[in-house]
Amino acid sequence: MSGTDATRVLVIGGGIAGTAAALGLHKAGYDVTVYEAHPDTAEDIGAFLTLASNGMRALAQLDATDAATAVGFPLTSLRLLDRDGTELTHAPLGEVAEPGLQYRCLRRGELNAALQGEAARRGIRVRHGARLVAVTDGPHGVTARFADGGTAHAHLLVGADGLNSTVRRLLTPGVRPGYAGQRIFYGYSGTAAGSDGTGVITFVRGGETTFGYAVSPAGQPYWFARVSTDPLPAGGCAHSAPWREELLPLLRKDSTPAADIVAASQGPVMVTNATEMPIGAVWHRGRILLIGDAAHAASPATGQGASMALEDAVVLAKALRDLPDAQAAFAAYERHRRPRVEHNITVSGGISRGGRNPSGPGPVVARPAEPDETLVTQLAWDSPLSAVPPEGD
Repeated sequence: MSGTDATRVLVIGGGIAGTAAALGLHKAGYDVTVYEAHPDTAEDIGAFLTLASNGMRALAQLDATDAATAVGFPLTSLRLLDRDGTELTHAPLGEVAEPGLQYRCLRRGELNAALQGEAARRGIRVRHGARLVAVTDGPHGVTARFADGGTAHAHLLVGADGLNSTVRRLLTPGVRPGYAGQRIFYGYSGTAAGSDGTGVITFVRGGETTFGYAVSPAGQPYWFARVSTDPLPAGGCAHSAPWREELLPLLRKDSTPAADIVAASQGPVMVTNATEMPIGAVWHRGRILLIGDAAHAASPATGQGASMALEDAVVLAKALRDLPDAQAAFAAYERHRRPRVEHNITVSGGISRGGRNPSGPGPVVARPAEPDETLVTQLAWDSPLSAVPPEGD
C-alpha cells in the first residue's frame, strides 16, 4: 500500500495514543501523518505515568520497546502502607521476569518525545502546531481543516487528541468527560526521608488521601496524591495555587513518609481533576474513529490510561490490516476494545469515588502478576484479528 487516498490515514494528536497508532498503522502498510496542536516535540505538563506490563507488551508488538526503555525507570515491586506507616503488602509487580515487560515509570513528555522520535525514524510525518478546527467526511474521503488555514485529505481520520478531544466534539457534540470525585496532585522531590530505592512503587492508604511514590535511579521521588473533594474551578490554572500547602496538612495527619516527600518538592506541584468518559459513548462514525482518552478516558486510579491507549493502537492497526474494509475494521475494533476499557472506567471510577477508605487500592486491584492470555493473543501482531471476539472476551 502506498500513496493513494485509499491508504492514507490522518491521526489527530501526537501524544501516546496518536503516535502509537501511527506506528501501528505504518507497520500495517498505511501512509500515516500525525497532526499535533502543540508546537514542540513534547509538552511535559508536569505529570508522570506508569506503563503496566500490558502496555509494554503492546509497545513490543509495535517494535517500540526501546523507545520506552530509553527513558524512565523500571518498577518491579509494589508496597502498600496504612496510615500509620505499617507495611500491609510488598509483592512483585507485573511480569517481572521479562525485562521488556516490566512496569515502567516515565515523565509523560519524555515518553511522547521518544515515541515521536521513533515515528520520525520510520519516516512517519509528524506535523506540529496543527490545531484542528473542522472535519468534513465525504463520499470520497475525509478532510481536516486546521487553524492556520491548512487542510489535509485522506481515506480515514483517527482522533487521538486526548481528554478534551476536538475530534470528539466535532463527531458527537455535547459528549464530554465528567468529574470522577477526586483531585490528583503530582510532583517531584529532592532526596527525602523514607525514600527506599529504585524498583519499588509505594502506595499509602491514608486517612484523607491515597498517596504513591517511586524513586528514580538518581534518588528523586516521583509522587502523586488523590484527594476526594470538589473539582477544580472551571478555567482554573493547575499551577497557579499553592497546592503543596493545601495538601501537606492532609498528609501530616498520617504517620507515613508522604508529608516529608511533598515538603521536599522541587518545582511546581500540578493538580488535575480525575475525569472519566460516560459508558456507551460513540467511538466512530463514517470515516472517523476515536481512540485512547478521546474515546474512553478513565480516572487515573488504576493507572491504566497510557497502557490502554497502547493496546488500542495495536488492535486498530490489526483490524484495518485484517478486515475487508474500514467500516468492518472499526466495528471489530470496537467489539474487541469496548468491554475491556469500559470495565476499566467502571473500576477506576469506583475507586476514585470510594472516599477516604476504599475497600482496596486501585493499583493492587488492577495489576495482576500473570498475563491475560486472551489479551496476549489479541495483541500478538502475527495473530489475525477476528471480526468478532471469542466468547467471554
